[in-house]
Amino acid sequence: MGLWKLVRGVRQLELHRLILALIIFCLLSMAFLAYYVSNSPKIKEAPPLPFSDCGGVVAAAPGGQRAPLFLPPFTGRQRTVKAVDNSRTEPVVLVFVESIYSQLGQEIVAILESSRFRYHTEVAPSKGDMPTLMERDVGRYALVIYENILKYVNLDAWNRDLLDKYCSEFGVGIIGFFKANENSLLSAQLKGFPLFLHSNLGLRDYHINPAAPLLYITKPNEVEQGPLPGDDWTVFQSNHSTYEPVLLAVTKSSEALAHLGPHRALHATVVQDLGLHDGIQRVLFGNNLSFWLHKLIFVDAIAYLTGKRLCLSLERHLLVDVDDIFVGKEGTRMKVTDVKALLSTQNKLRTLVPNFTFNLGFSGKFYYAGTEEEDEGDDMLLQHRHEFWWFPHMWSHMQPHLFHNVSVLAEQMRLNMQFAQEHGIPTDMGYAVAPHHSGVYPVHSQLYEAWKSVWGITVTSTEEYPHLRPARHRRGFIHRGIKVLPRQTCGLFTHTIFYNEYPGGSRELDKSIRGGELFLTVLLNPISIFMTHLSNYGNDRLGLYTFESLVKFVQCWTNLRLQTLPPVDLAEKYFQIFPEEMDPLWQNPCHDKRHKDIWSKEKTCDRLPKFLVIGPQKTGTSALHSFLTLHPAITSNFPSPVTFEEIQFFNGPNYHNGIDWYMDFFPFPSNVSTDFTFEKSANYFDTEVVPKRAAALLPRAKIIALLINPVDRAYSWYQHQRAHQDPAAINHTFHEVVTAGLSASKELLTLQSHSLKPGTYATHLEHWLVHYQARQLHIVDGALLRSNPALVMDGIQR
Repeated sequence: MGLWKLVRGVRQLELHRLILALIIFCLLSMAFLAYYVSNSPKIKEAPPLPFSDCGGVVAAAPGGQRAPLFLPPFTGRQRTVKAVDNSRTEPVVLVFVESIYSQLGQEIVAILESSRFRYHTEVAPSKGDMPTLMERDVGRYALVIYENILKYVNLDAWNRDLLDKYCSEFGVGIIGFFKANENSLLSAQLKGFPLFLHSNLGLRDYHINPAAPLLYITKPNEVEQGPLPGDDWTVFQSNHSTYEPVLLAVTKSSEALAHLGPHRALHATVVQDLGLHDGIQRVLFGNNLSFWLHKLIFVDAIAYLTGKRLCLSLERHLLVDVDDIFVGKEGTRMKVTDVKALLSTQNKLRTLVPNFTFNLGFSGKFYYAGTEEEDEGDDMLLQHRHEFWWFPHMWSHMQPHLFHNVSVLAEQMRLNMQFAQEHGIPTDMGYAVAPHHSGVYPVHSQLYEAWKSVWGITVTSTEEYPHLRPARHRRGFIHRGIKVLPRQTCGLFTHTIFYNEYPGGSRELDKSIRGGELFLTVLLNPISIFMTHLSNYGNDRLGLYTFESLVKFVQCWTNLRLQTLPPVDLAEKYFQIFPEEMDPLWQNPCHDKRHKDIWSKEKTCDRLPKFLVIGPQKTGTSALHSFLTLHPAITSNFPSPVTFEEIQFFNGPNYHNGIDWYMDFFPFPSNVSTDFTFEKSANYFDTEVVPKRAAALLPRAKIIALLINPVDRAYSWYQHQRAHQDPAAINHTFHEVVTAGLSASKELLTLQSHSLKPGTYATHLEHWLVHYQARQLHIVDGALLRSNPALVMDGIQR
């Protein structure tokens, strides 16, 4: 019995060991399989082919001639179209929307903002007054847009007559949209016009009428084949000579007549009213802006109806940055065949875009960090280095804002410089991009200093100024002699490397190229710097696919002239086009999560002042400053060695020193919730740029203005200047100063302006109230401060 128990125990022990061994074997097998799958080259299909050359043109007639468009009975006559002249108007667009939340209204505004056109929106009134249309014999608007054209045609007689007379007198055109719904009549006449609407139709095969006068960017020799989205289209019909079709399509029901080929009837979905009916030119859309071709025609309509006053030139400059050369993860990097494809595509693109050159950004530390095949790809890139443009990242791809010592940043840059020199990479391009755009905006001053000292950088780019989204608001600026250009994304990131695995499907990428976001970026921006990555040029080579397809699509459908320039020349071009963007607009980094993530952790927004005393001068602001600093919880800024108690940051050249310089004038608060810091600069009140600048950086701040009788203020300033031996004040009486005419000396007129201009309180307060809410603005009676300071200070404290 004892022997049997021993044998059974041994067998159980062996069984347990066997099970344990099997478990360990399975775990090791799974680990090996996971490693093998994750590190083995992915078996994939051949990279996608870019779009072919222009196709979809109208079918050819016998003999190779292009078949004529069979237009509806709009045309077939010679007409003299009056040239648009609205030069007596401000270059502003008046947009009537259904509501502030309507989708079409937002799309209209987005295009205007992207094009940097000034506009004013109004909710379309069914009843009530029209907004003021003219001021001092000058029209306030050069173009009127109605989100719903029915709101225009159904205006009450008074307002309709008012608007039509304005448009006729000032040469102002109207753009209108009609979007059918389930309640729309299938056929109806547009009230007051010789124009009939047929609604809720399904259409296909979109044509462009080459005779339409408004065509400018749009190239009319293409046809968008296939069904148009939705069955809510409206077509226009008229026998009046004032209407010219712009876009035309056939109805889906006519597919049964396909054997007739190009002889199927075309119906106008967008028409141009030439003004022969009532003297007002219009463009009417039989749908909204959802379909991409409508956006293109909409841009042309704006240009035409404003006499090209609201219009970009036909030149478009492209620069394609390829970030992270040598940085990519093993298994996703470029191989020799990928480099050959890069060179081949660059040569093909140069036949379409003169001097097109890929711009390669490198971090030398990661050279030879791939597989053997990928290392050979690194070598081939360097063999052909002179065929590309190059720019530096950081040596180890570090984020500059994490380092506060300029010497550390400079050393990283020198390592990259040494790598470039050893491998013959050009180092004189004057352009650099920081990893993750760190340190560019919000500004890390050490980065700018190191860039200039090591590389001589004069140009960089970022997608973060003023914010990442919406992309249409991205702008440029100049700081410390470095031009910062806006950078655009193109839907390609480090993880988007396979066509069939593109987020949302490959059709999303193609949609972006074919009239979508990427196409609109080129259409609406005269200069576009696109960010791509090394991995987009290996694998499925989506970078090559995207930009070759984009360039071909743009040239098929538009008259745009695509060009490229090296970054330094591109920056010069950018600020020639947009000189108003040279000055930055500093914003609070803590109000944008992305900005806070790439801002030094050693910096804090708590140092920024919680309220401003803005003046004006000679009203008692220095006394108010002294009273405020007596409070134990209130602290003023440190004095400036140049301007003493006033920093004068927002109103002059100090603004270009940046917010780091500004914050250094304020202490770290011991208690954020109970301590209050403030700044007093009396010139802020009447300096026009200050309210916008202050609101951008301190949107939640309280504003204190100290006002006295403007006559007393003017006389006080006069006496102040006499005390400072101003010759104009010494040689003229106060009465002579304030009554001087335009023929007076420059010095006397300057003194007059400084005496009187700050006293136009209502004008200056209006400027502040554009950027701050009324509850943020506290007006103090300066006379009362002098007679009863305790009462005034108690009111401020409350």
